[in-house]
Amino acid sequence: MMRSAITALLLALVIAAASAFTGTPLQINRVSAAAQSSSRSTLVMRERKCDLLGKTANRKARVVTFSHKRIHKVQQVNLQWKRFYSDDLGRRVRLRLSTKGIKTVNKYGGIDAAAKKFGVDLAKY
Repeated sequence: MMRSAITALLLALVIAAASAFTGTPLQINRVSAAAQSSSRSTLVMRERKCDLLGKTANRKARVVTFSHKRIHKVQQVNLQWKRFYSDDLGRRVRLRLSTKGIKTVNKYGGIDAAAKKFGVDLAKY
C-alpha cells in the first residue's frame, strides 16, 4: 500500500515536470515601445579593456599591511572615453582608451596611424 502511494506520487511528479517543459515558450525580451525608442535599451556591458592597446586590469597586485598580511587587490586600467576624427572614415570615432593609449595616438600623429599599427578596425566604433 505504501509502495503504491509512493509510486503514484513519483509518477505525478514526473508528469508535472514533463508538462512544465512542453508548454508555450516564455518571451524573455519584452520591451515596451517607449524603451525601444530610447537609447537605454541598447546598452551593452563592455569589458574594462583599452580598445587600442588591449590593456586589462592587473589582478595580481598585492597590498602588504602593517602586520605583514598580503592582501590581493585589483588595479583597474585608467580608461577614458575619447573622440578622435578619422580621416580614413571621414567621421569621428568614439573609443574607450587607457591614458597610455591616448599618449600612443598622440605619438603616432592620429588615430588612423595608431589603429593601423595595432590592427584595430575603426569602422566598428
